[in-house]
Amino acid sequence: MQRPVPDLMHGTVDVLVLRTLAWEPMHGYGIAQFVRARTDGHIAIESAALYQALHRLEAKKLVRSTWGLSETKRRARFYELTPAGRKELRAQSSDIKAYVAALFSVLDAR
Repeated sequence: MQRPVPDLMHGTVDVLVLRTLAWEPMHGYGIAQFVRARTDGHIAIESAALYQALHRLEAKKLVRSTWGLSETKRRARFYELTPAGRKELRAQSSDIKAYVAALFSVLDAR
């Protein structure tokens, strides 16, 4: 029996979006698919949470968007990282890595 996909920790969606966009500009569906594929399905970003994060990141000027055509020739909004977004990604990545290290120090305690 397959275990359910756990809910994401608060703030995780933003850093996942930023990290995904560090690879290349993508539309929302592409971001969700990238994260799901990269984590073998262990992390799934719900559409509502994804688009809330994208709007929040765009308002903070960490990403910018332009209209283009998707692989299926449909009109889609593509998001890309800004220089401020790259800086924020580095900061958030460091914070999350420190948090995970601390978490494992408790989980692996003997």
